[in-house]
Amino acid sequence: MSSFVQPAVSGQEPSTAGQYRPISSHLAITPPVSVVIPAMNEAENLPYVFKTLPAWIHEVVLVDGNSTDNTVEVARELWPDVKVVKQIGKGKGDALITGFAACTGDIIVMVDADGSADGNEIVSYVSALVSGADFAKGSRFANGGGTDDMTPIRKLGNWALCTVVNRKFGARYTDLCYGYNAFWRHCLDKIDLDCTGFEVETLMNIRVVKAGLKVQEIPSHEYLRIHGASNLRAVRDGLRVLKVILKERSNRRSLRRAHAVALSSTRGEVS
Repeated sequence: MSSFVQPAVSGQEPSTAGQYRPISSHLAITPPVSVVIPAMNEAENLPYVFKTLPAWIHEVVLVDGNSTDNTVEVARELWPDVKVVKQIGKGKGDALITGFAACTGDIIVMVDADGSADGNEIVSYVSALVSGADFAKGSRFANGGGTDDMTPIRKLGNWALCTVVNRKFGARYTDLCYGYNAFWRHCLDKIDLDCTGFEVETLMNIRVVKAGLKVQEIPSHEYLRIHGASNLRAVRDGLRVLKVILKERSNRRSLRRAHAVALSSTRGEVS
């Protein structure tokens, strides 16, 4: 895969203009970037979301979770070329999986539709990927990150679950349950997403580690939801996250046992 940073000369159009996407007067990228936004009844928040999206991205994929307001109409007004995909199933995980399948870019960025994410940070995620990372993981607790939208109990829960994942899977995360991430599209073949709820973010974080992919954390600031109420329920979704962790840990042990048995059998045949 070709991925590199190319200087952009101010006032001069490069000979391969169609291949480069200017980010600033001094920087351009070659990989097309797709931004996936799962949304259900977020018409009031979308203006804030789209306002911060950089003009150089390749496409915006809005996954509409059967909204009853004018979410789709607002999205098309704000970003005329937006690709709208209707969600058939339910849940954030299902919406993201649907959106990923519709992407045509080499890089995929996940952005929430509630206005809590700053699209101006996308350049940091993309820079990490073109510099060699497979998965750029947003973190509210890395140096330079922050959050306006977490209660002390949620922070404690996130820390506890993050600690478990780090110890059980050999990760070094500072944040676990955060939905602002970016990755090369080929990573989807290695993590095989198969859950429908909010726990999809945790599942991704675990499986990129299990797959041996190179992860780089990106400091990110989470803002308050601007309009409406979140569907997140701390206890319910925390338990679902824990269930995913335990299941992935169990699967890992099973694979190790199967590998050990296969290795033992091979050695027996050789002797």
